[in-house]
Amino acid sequence: MNGGMFSFGRLEDPYPMYARLRAAGPAVQVSPGTFAVSRYDDVVSVLRNHAVFSSATMGFGGGFGARTVIGADPPEHTRLRSIVNRAFTPRMVAAMEPRIREISVGLIDKVIERGECELIRDVAIPLPVIIIAEVLGIDPERREDFKRWSDSLVFSGAVAGSGDMQVSQQEFRAYFAEAIEARRREPREDLISALTRAEEAETLTAAEVMAFTLLLLIAGNETTTNLIGNAMLVLLENPGQLARVQADSSLVPNMIEEALRYESPVQLIMRTCARDTEVGGSPVPRGATVIPMYASANRDERQFPEPDRFDIGRSNARDHVAFGYGPHFCLGAPLARLEGQVVFEELLQRLPVIERVEDKVEWLPSPLIRGPKSLRLKFDQDAALAAASQSVAAGGAP
Repeated sequence: MNGGMFSFGRLEDPYPMYARLRAAGPAVQVSPGTFAVSRYDDVVSVLRNHAVFSSATMGFGGGFGARTVIGADPPEHTRLRSIVNRAFTPRMVAAMEPRIREISVGLIDKVIERGECELIRDVAIPLPVIIIAEVLGIDPERREDFKRWSDSLVFSGAVAGSGDMQVSQQEFRAYFAEAIEARRREPREDLISALTRAEEAETLTAAEVMAFTLLLLIAGNETTTNLIGNAMLVLLENPGQLARVQADSSLVPNMIEEALRYESPVQLIMRTCARDTEVGGSPVPRGATVIPMYASANRDERQFPEPDRFDIGRSNARDHVAFGYGPHFCLGAPLARLEGQVVFEELLQRLPVIERVEDKVEWLPSPLIRGPKSLRLKFDQDAALAAASQSVAAGGAP
């Protein structure tokens, strides 16, 4: 194995490479000082052991000179995470369901009116961006800017050039510096106000407030956008499974879990080895970069029988590690799950006859994030209008 494992040429189908990694051993050196961990049990072991496998290498701060939860280890991680945990409790997330449904219905109805759909642009991007903007307390009408800023940082020049990334950083800083200052003067019931209160209580620095805001904006839209795109894509590639979930909406939650397992929106993460150790009996030296491969673990035949088969009835689909594991389990996982569930309940009801327009999929140009760049769909507009009318008649959203 070598560093070519992360070449863009493998983006179309990385899963044969993941299978070779799993067969090669628990921790495989893929380049000098870099080890891929690809088996489910070993990935879980690395993710839960923060004392040996440090998150410092993930020190994402968006250029603001501060660590965020993804690049911190306990106890610093515990301090940072506790500040925003209360915004994503099960009760708080469940309370968002009516608003998520309202936005989903509105976006889908616009698609039905036009008679055409590019799912990523029309639904998968705006839904999570609007929701996280409202959670933060910022203007959802700036969502095109939010998405551009997010993409330019996530893809590090693959989507936008380095000059564009610098411009995005400057624009982001200017916009949120003003928003944060406004909350200092007049606090509201939103997450930016909670962060500024933490700054005033000296549990966050000013730089941490800015870095946290950027992280929440990015994490609040990238994963969910790609969850929606990936789930629709695999349903259309598996018409029998699509028919099952269309016939029985109670299967939607497990379908979302199986889509997360089958096409993980986040494919991998990085850790730094704090001391000489072993992973599954394979030696890993101090200072090495260790790469837990989420997407490979989710296709591990030891954990998931017939892992390359998409099965919305899979009994252990929720055991996937698409949201990580251990101390760094994704803070926004409950919200992403709810958004995915609600939007597919509405999509499958309101677009009863749906097909892809193009056979070829262009994947996002990143080994870290997996999702289609676009997904053009065609549907029976008359059937969709009839389904919408039936929903209204039954007391659903107009």
